[in-house]
Amino acid sequence: MRSASIKDLLSGKDLLQEVTINGWVRTFRSNRFIALNDGSTLNNIQCVVDFEKIDEAVLKQINTGSALRISGTLVESQGRGQSVEIQVNNIYVHGNADPEVYPIQPKKHSLEFLREKAHLRARTNTFSAVMRVRSALAFAVHQYFRDNGFYYFHAPIITGSDAEGAGEMFRVTTLNEKNPPLTENGDVDHKEDFFGKETNLTVSGQLEAEAYAMALGKVYTFGPTFRAENSNTSRHLAEFWMIEPEMAFFDLNDNMDLAEDFIKSVISYILEHCQEDLQFLEKRLLDEEKTKPQAERSEMALIEKLKFISENNFKRVTYTEAIDILRNSKPNKKKKFKYPINEWGADLQSEHERYLVEKHFKCPVILFDYPAKIKAFYMRLNEDGKTVRAMDILFPGIGEIVGGSQREERLDVLKEKMAALDIPEEELWWYLDLRKFGTAVHSGFGLGFERLVLFATGMGNIRDVIPFPRTPQNAEF
Repeated sequence: MRSASIKDLLSGKDLLQEVTINGWVRTFRSNRFIALNDGSTLNNIQCVVDFEKIDEAVLKQINTGSALRISGTLVESQGRGQSVEIQVNNIYVHGNADPEVYPIQPKKHSLEFLREKAHLRARTNTFSAVMRVRSALAFAVHQYFRDNGFYYFHAPIITGSDAEGAGEMFRVTTLNEKNPPLTENGDVDHKEDFFGKETNLTVSGQLEAEAYAMALGKVYTFGPTFRAENSNTSRHLAEFWMIEPEMAFFDLNDNMDLAEDFIKSVISYILEHCQEDLQFLEKRLLDEEKTKPQAERSEMALIEKLKFISENNFKRVTYTEAIDILRNSKPNKKKKFKYPINEWGADLQSEHERYLVEKHFKCPVILFDYPAKIKAFYMRLNEDGKTVRAMDILFPGIGEIVGGSQREERLDVLKEKMAALDIPEEELWWYLDLRKFGTAVHSGFGLGFERLVLFATGMGNIRDVIPFPRTPQNAEF
């Protein structure tokens, strides 16, 4: 008999039929009541053992964490808390779990402890819910772009360019680390390396995606990126997934329209398809909030916050307007900002972004036309000569979630900007070619997928929304 999913069985549509399920034991009470979970749903199904049908030797093998195949009859439950249960006719033990050493016992575990058991933490309610929401969001991303005429583009993971210009990249090499070949000047001779040049793991697929947008019209990347930033904050990972659409013939306004519509679409998708998991995560978050001081508690519950995004128009504000608002705000005047705003040109911090969203406008915000000095070389210079056609989308509780821009399509301006930043033309000759052969207005943005999952699940640390986090001094599993 084909195995059914617990999610389907809990709907009750197979009532009074013989069913077979596979899953892992969450609890085993009174040597008779097995709570089984297969990952298809937050809820367990209760399996009631008939001692006359099941050998005692089999029951002795069953512990929390054991993997079982159970066959029996699906009936209305006689107990409270569930609508159906299985009257067990047969149990097969796929694999036992020694209760003396199995770490995921039916009790509350700290998130820090579970990070040390990342290979098993998805067996808890919290992490199974987070990973189901993550999966749904990933599906919604692909569905949105497919429905809107985009082509899925696979950007290279190994690259010879630093798209962000930050220099915080992981080197890729096959040279002997103890005795590398050297040039006459004593430097490492990268011409002897595998690729014949210095190469790194990518921080962004944007530059390559631009090339394909200028041929296919609209493309998007959705893949792993890497940043060697020695940061241990709750918002940073060394390996993370990026969503990066690039669109030919899109100006900044088109770009902002697309980004807003995209975010609303994927958030609406999980509100429709992940209700059970979101309700559980909301309750978990509310319980956690009760332990915090009143001033640190969120003003909105999780589902309310998601609807706040999907149902509100995003407010569009220039960087210059935002600076004026922040400079004249009470927190700034009373010196409550950690980073005071004194003059135009300041790089906004999360505290400033959250103030604009949560206190001043009380809706999602898109900031645009940033100072050129604090943005990347590839962003289109405005006519004022001091700002670029950049945009960031700001969310409550998290600050910036999307960064994008209209790209600089003018060859002469792009060359001038690269020269000012000491970016050698020979390193990006192909990128400059795009401005020589059929250049056109084009735009794009980047969204860190884990930040989106963090926002959607209400989790407090980005390490808890990716299966196996990679952070400084940590590449376990």
